[in-house]
Amino acid sequence: MASQVPTARGGPRLYGRTAECARLDELLGALQSGLSGALVVRGEAGSGKTALLDYAAASSDGCRVERATGVESEMELPFATLHQLCLPLLDRIEGLPAPQADALKTAFGLSAGRRPDSFLVGLAVLTLLSDAADSTPLICVVDDAQWLDHSSAVVLAFVARRLEAESVLLVFAEREEAALEELDGLPELNLGRLSPTDSRELLASVSRGPLDEGVVDRIIDEAHGNPLALLELSRGTASANLAGGFAVPETGPIASRIEASFRRRAAELPEDTQRLLLVGAADPLGDPTLLWRAAETLGIPVEAAAPAEESDLLEVGARVTFRHPLLRSAIYGAAPPPERREAHRALAEATDPERDPDRRAWHRAHATLAQNEEVASELERSADRARARGGLAAAAAFLQRAAELTPDPHLRVTRALDAARRKRLAGLAEAAQVLLATAEQGPLDDLDRALVVRLRAQIAWDESPGGQAPLLLLQAARQLEPLDINLARDTYLEALFAASNAGRLGGGVIQPARAARAGPAALGVPDTSDLLLNGLAVLFTEGHAAAAPLLKQALALARDEQGRDEHALRAIRIASRVAAEVLDDVAWSDLATRHVRVAREDGILSTLPVTLNYLASLRIYEGDLEAAAMLLDESDSISWSTAGAPADVTRLMLAAYRGDEAETLGRRRSLEAVAAATGEGLLLTVCEYESAILYNGLGQYEAALGLAAAAVSRDDLSVSVWALPELIEAAVRSGRNDVAAAGFEALAERTIATGTDFARGLEARSRGLVSEGAVAEASYREGIEVLGGTSMRMFLARAQLLYGEWLRRENRRVEAREQLRPAHEFFDRIGAEGFSARAGRELAATGLTVRKRVDETRRDLTPQEAQIARLAGDGYTNPEIGAQLFLSPRTVEWHLRKVFAKLDISSRRQLREVLPGSVHAA
Repeated sequence: MASQVPTARGGPRLYGRTAECARLDELLGALQSGLSGALVVRGEAGSGKTALLDYAAASSDGCRVERATGVESEMELPFATLHQLCLPLLDRIEGLPAPQADALKTAFGLSAGRRPDSFLVGLAVLTLLSDAADSTPLICVVDDAQWLDHSSAVVLAFVARRLEAESVLLVFAEREEAALEELDGLPELNLGRLSPTDSRELLASVSRGPLDEGVVDRIIDEAHGNPLALLELSRGTASANLAGGFAVPETGPIASRIEASFRRRAAELPEDTQRLLLVGAADPLGDPTLLWRAAETLGIPVEAAAPAEESDLLEVGARVTFRHPLLRSAIYGAAPPPERREAHRALAEATDPERDPDRRAWHRAHATLAQNEEVASELERSADRARARGGLAAAAAFLQRAAELTPDPHLRVTRALDAARRKRLAGLAEAAQVLLATAEQGPLDDLDRALVVRLRAQIAWDESPGGQAPLLLLQAARQLEPLDINLARDTYLEALFAASNAGRLGGGVIQPARAARAGPAALGVPDTSDLLLNGLAVLFTEGHAAAAPLLKQALALARDEQGRDEHALRAIRIASRVAAEVLDDVAWSDLATRHVRVAREDGILSTLPVTLNYLASLRIYEGDLEAAAMLLDESDSISWSTAGAPADVTRLMLAAYRGDEAETLGRRRSLEAVAAATGEGLLLTVCEYESAILYNGLGQYEAALGLAAAAVSRDDLSVSVWALPELIEAAVRSGRNDVAAAGFEALAERTIATGTDFARGLEARSRGLVSEGAVAEASYREGIEVLGGTSMRMFLARAQLLYGEWLRRENRRVEAREQLRPAHEFFDRIGAEGFSARAGRELAATGLTVRKRVDETRRDLTPQEAQIARLAGDGYTNPEIGAQLFLSPRTVEWHLRKVFAKLDISSRRQLREVLPGSVHAA
């Protein structure tokens, strides 16, 4: 496909790919300069993707090159392609930080351990590649990426998105018609078809003699600019026809015709050679030792390889490689099923059951036609191993095949349901639905039926957090009650949480709350989830006064919770929202901080963005908008790295407190669209509450009043209670004292039940607003004193602002300044522009000249640079910072060099001096 005419970087010339080669040259140049990069080369089968990967490898003077290829038959084996890529680098695994080394060893089956999160494995691979590139730039090429196993795809996509300054280039090649979702959003290079001129030149470059012009024109017309089609069509046309033009045109898709050409060429080889090719096509390892052992089992002599090598179809060296991936699929697809089973049987016998039991089980499964419990049990054991290694999709695939081979109908249903559950956890909802349909065809007992309903409800919840999910979960919980009390209570909690998220767009929380209260009590000593269920069910049916003791008990247990499994972390996530509902800032801080810490330590990047958003909300209330912005930037970065959707909820509140009306309205419209699409009515309440903050800050009280009233009326969990102080403030300033009084009564009911210092401070501040004279003054002073003892500095400053405004209206200007000045300085320092301007206007009304703070040089740092600088200033090492922020140590060092240059410093010791202010460890 390529001649030997050198290009600018010394690689082979690729006809019609000058611009594409130039793009790779740019990346290779940046690589030599110490920067990293990633690229996805997309095109139809035969468009030259592999040739471009070869070009990158051939142009990589002074670089190390590692290669891997996705194989269709290996898509169910966990971390198969990743292991193939990293195998030459595993001698460096002991040099990784211990959690990363353990995760990678577990993922690759090198040791037993707790199931690692895919993204912790990703961080380990990122560090491994970075270490390997320490002395020599590293190029990793992954061909046929459309056939990556799910675990490898997630990890490699994560690594590609986190590369910055490691001297690592990661290049994927995948078919455009089967592109992986995991690679969406990465830099891409789309291969079009060759022009007629380039097609003619390519044909001429491989021709051994003169070509008939008419035949050349026909080949060019039929190949449609596909390079491999040009070569294979010319190979498949007899020399006499090339000279005379008598070949019969073919029709059909290009890939099919190329495969047909490969099949014709293979069919011309001796029978033993064809059988050897089939064994090679059935074995994705490319291990020549395994190939020869399997061939010996089938009675195929070693000499059978020679005709295939002479025909340029197969090469047996350090690895068994085919001329093109389409050749492998053509040979395997054309073989009759009995011959494929025979090849897999031989490979299973040749595979070491101790060293590679999973691949042996998979070959046995492909070699088995009838149901076979021995093979099914072996597959189930492989599923257990895959699950322990973090390969949820692989575990599901093993279980799915195990179910198909299970003779006992009841056990077949159990395995199918387990496979469906694993598919759902791996994010493969459609495949899970198919398995559920399969399970429903078997004999179902009552528990099976309930589990089917529950899983369908959970899939519905994943796909649309509102919608029908709460009712389906409620139905499942009721069916589970007489069968599995613990599972029933877990499902009731899910139903309540889903209903609270659905809010105004759902059926409400009353029905699931009543059902939960009428359901069975917890077995044994209640855990955090049990207490949360009890408290929330009472909250939604009887109100805060009745629920407060139960919710406090749940929070106390949650703060002592040491579990790190999915069940325990879900309880902590729900408890964080309960803490916000009962205005317990201390519990909220403990829970959110610990959840982030555990997510970091265990590498649970699938939930870390959510926990970072919880913590960022708390930082805003604490008055550290810069720390909140850093957490949100990190959340967005991880969401992008993990192909998730960045959350705008907390960014909306940040924009509101910054007084940025345009950004607030833009994010509000975006969230309202999300709510309409997903059925998450809670998002609408969030938009109303946070927009009310904006307008109270800007002094547009009528607008704030309408929004806060709408948010309060919904009584949505962990949101509406926070809108009550906004409602009271806006109502008083709008002259709606009746609304303010009713709002205060509702707030007091909650704060009295809660009894936290923060709740008492909010109540006192709000009482000042709805009171007059001495009562108002005493209330303001109490609120300021109590809030001053909490971490919620934003509310302290707002209380000072309100008291200062009251004093100024009482014509006590000097005393007003004593409250307004610190409030103004605080708002100005943190960048709360709306409240700063409001405090400034009040100060000006007292006769005091207000000067605006000038931003310091440190604002020139990017959010990521500022976060790294803070952690370095706290004494963290580069590997420790990298582990916290999911970056390689070399990227951390690269950012620190830029920080030092921007701040004109030369050491970490100076960071604390030039970056003053609070530092929150997350």
